[in-house]
Amino acid sequence: MAHDTPPDDDDTTLFRAAVGPVRRLPQDRHAGRARAPAPRPRQSEAADREVLRDLMSDPFGGTDVQPGDELQFARTGLQRSVYRKLRRGQYRIGAELDLHGMTTVEARQALARFLADARQARWRCVRIIHGKGLRSSNRGPVLKSHVAHWLSQRDEVLAYCSARPADGGTGAVYVLIRQRT
Repeated sequence: MAHDTPPDDDDTTLFRAAVGPVRRLPQDRHAGRARAPAPRPRQSEAADREVLRDLMSDPFGGTDVQPGDELQFARTGLQRSVYRKLRRGQYRIGAELDLHGMTTVEARQALARFLADARQARWRCVRIIHGKGLRSSNRGPVLKSHVAHWLSQRDEVLAYCSARPADGGTGAVYVLIRQRT
């Protein structure tokens, strides 16, 4: 039931009698809510903490990886057909990371962040270019051996292997990433 007519004098008098005396407030604006705190990038912070934790726990003693050696690794239980597809380069590459020119510390941080981002983006396969180590003098390929060690330590890495010659050969690896559940 809608009232289109203004209240008559009887209604106004009854209302004022029911409400009683009123006085104006000194400030009639609503104070509102307190400001919400600035948003925090929780995923980035968690990834940074993971990188730092990884940096502190690297008991790498070195390996006998040579410039022309192929890298390969597969977790127990991975189907042979899946690993075979990876070796043949039959998975679509979601992204790639080039570690050329980085120190081992920089490379490890970049690798950890890259894998976290790749898993977040739900990429199934990525390529990491570590170089062949041809300019590493008599020490052998430094980044290549470190990358092999780091990747085998990561839980999200199901498998990795050296890339096909067209994709970098023994200077790069395909990495198969475990999908988040």
